[in-house]
Amino acid sequence: MPTVGLVTAGGDCPGTNAAIRGVVARLVTEGWEVVGVEKGWKGLMEGMTRPLTRDSVRGILGRGGTILGSSRLDPYVHGQGYESIRPTIESRGIDALVVIGGDGSLRTAARLEEEGIRVVGIPKTIDNDIGGTDVTFGFHTAVQVVTDAIDRLTTTAESHDRIMVVETMGRTAGWIAAYSGIAGGAEAILVPEVPYDLDEIASRITARHDAGRTYSLVVVAEGIPTEHGYVTTGVDSFGFERLGGAGEVVARELESRTGYEARVVTLGHLQRGGTPTAFDRVLATRLGLHAAELTLAGKSGVMVAVRGTELTDVGIIEACSHPRPLEPDVFRDAAWFFAQPGPPMSTL
Repeated sequence: MPTVGLVTAGGDCPGTNAAIRGVVARLVTEGWEVVGVEKGWKGLMEGMTRPLTRDSVRGILGRGGTILGSSRLDPYVHGQGYESIRPTIESRGIDALVVIGGDGSLRTAARLEEEGIRVVGIPKTIDNDIGGTDVTFGFHTAVQVVTDAIDRLTTTAESHDRIMVVETMGRTAGWIAAYSGIAGGAEAILVPEVPYDLDEIASRITARHDAGRTYSLVVVAEGIPTEHGYVTTGVDSFGFERLGGAGEVVARELESRTGYEARVVTLGHLQRGGTPTAFDRVLATRLGLHAAELTLAGKSGVMVAVRGTELTDVGIIEACSHPRPLEPDVFRDAAWFFAQPGPPMSTL
C-alpha cells in the first residue's frame, strides 16, 4: 500500500485545511495511506508524524490555519538537506510527498525531488505571487479581510477628517493592496511594482478635501521603497529582511505635505488568520484533489496550477523561478490608482 507524506510548510494561510482534506479524501479512497507531517519540514527532520484518515479531516473545511502546524525550519538551511529527513522518510515508508507551501517551501520540495523523492506541490500564499498559476488559495480571503478593515476605517476617517493609511502584506508583489484598495475605495494605492510620487498624492488628497470630502484612504503594500530605502525590522531565520513600517513613513510624509492628520493601521497577520472565504475553500479543495490525482498518476516535480477556470500542472522549478508580480496592465481601467504622474522615487 503506497504511503504519501503530507507537509504544510511556511506561513499559515486560509484554505490550507481544505487542501489537506482534498488530498486525504482522494488518496484514502484509493486505499493509499497518508502520513501527516507535523510542524512542516521540522516534522520531517524530527520524526513528528501522524496518520491521516477520512475521519481525521472531517469538520476542518472552514477552519483557518493548518491542523498539521507549520514552522520556518528548512532542511537545506537548518539541516543537511535530504539526509536530515531520510530517517523519517524511511521509517514511515513514505513513497511520495505532497507539499502545500509558498515559493520557499516549494523550492525546497524541488530540491528534494532532485534527490530522488517523488513530490507534488500545492501553491499556498495570501500574496498571490507564485509563478505558473493565475491565483493561489488564501489570497481572496486576505483581500476580504483587508477590504472589511478599510470599510470600517473609512467611517472613523470620515468622522475625524483624517487621512487613514492602511499597510498590507506584499513583500515583492502588490496583489493584496491592489485588490483591497480598489474594493475599498482607496484614494491611492502604493505597490512595489509601480513608481509613485508623494507630492502628487498629497495634491490629490488636498484637492479632494478642498472639494468637501475631508477624509482619504491610502493603501500601502509593505514592500514599497521609500526615499530612504525599504523599511525593515530585522531579518528572519532565512536571512531575509522583515518588512514593515512603510505605512508609517507614508503617513508622516502625507501629513507634512497636506497639513491633515494622518493615522496608520498595519494589519499584519490579521490578513492570514480566520475563516477562509467560500471561494478559497472551493479552490483549495480542487487543488488538493488535483494534487492527489497527480500523485496517483505517478507524476513528480510538478505543482498544481490554475489557468483560467481549468486546473493543470507546471514544473515546480518553473513556478518558483521568480515571484509573480502584480501586472498593472490587468488594471488598465484602474491605472489612475497606481500610476502616479511625476518622477519616480530615486530608489526605484
